Amino acid sequence: MATPEVTVLIPNYRTPKITRLCLRILRKHTDPARIKVIAIDNGSGEDDESLQYLRTLDWIELIERQVVPGESPGASHVAALDMALERVTTPYVMSIHTDTFVLRDDWLDYLLNQIKKDDNIAGVGSWKLEVKPAWKLFLKKIEFMIQSIIYPLIGKELITEGRGKHFHYLRSHLALYRTDLLKKYAISFGAGEETAGKVLHKTLEEHGHEMVFIPSVELIRYAVHLNHATMILNPELGSREKTVRKGQKKIQAMLKKMQADEILADDSLDH
Repeated sequence: MATPEVTVLIPNYRTPKITRLCLRILRKHTDPARIKVIAIDNGSGEDDESLQYLRTLDWIELIERQVVPGESPGASHVAALDMALERVTTPYVMSIHTDTFVLRDDWLDYLLNQIKKDDNIAGVGSWKLEVKPAWKLFLKKIEFMIQSIIYPLIGKELITEGRGKHFHYLRSHLALYRTDLLKKYAISFGAGEETAGKVLHKTLEEHGHEMVFIPSVELIRYAVHLNHATMILNPELGSREKTVRKGQKKIQAMLKKMQADEILADDSLDH
């Protein structure tokens, strides 16, 4: 049997439907001999169907993490990834979310080809795995122009996305790294932060390594991401009511487009 080349880390918290969909689609489109999957449950509780489901899968390694009292959702996510990272022995490690769904049989080869283009490339992935229509991008530019005039007058900080402390980094919804470099520099996903991958990205760049952002218009051919699905499906984590309503509609539309019901009905993908 071939030795796995990539370890896939998947934190989980109380999302039964999309967790099942994520793992089944991953199984459907991936040679199981090429990857090792570590799912990390973040204190979902004995009554949670997603945890119960993960316990039935004999082709994954499951970590059942106990959440620290008062820990934020972001900190829990980071801690889960770091706990699993300690167990990684494969040449590459990848983080994804339970609301990230691969779409094609060649998705893994595509990402590996990107990181293997140059030995100095330490990580590949995206900032946002979405493609916005031109009219939304135009309105965003108008909004920024107005803010750049008004904010200085009222003493409010003008946030320039992608610059300064708001720099772009490979997001944990789909990011592939060279394991040896993470071990070499003793880098974790969190390093005391509540945003997974931010410090990791900066540290690798400071050591002179290249971090490659794959254009969303290209990467979205191989995988899709339902932004903030865990927060939307668990409103007690702090999502606003309006955000929850809009988010649930988007999730349902995406699941319909992906023919999720057909995959959810096929439990052969669990074995």
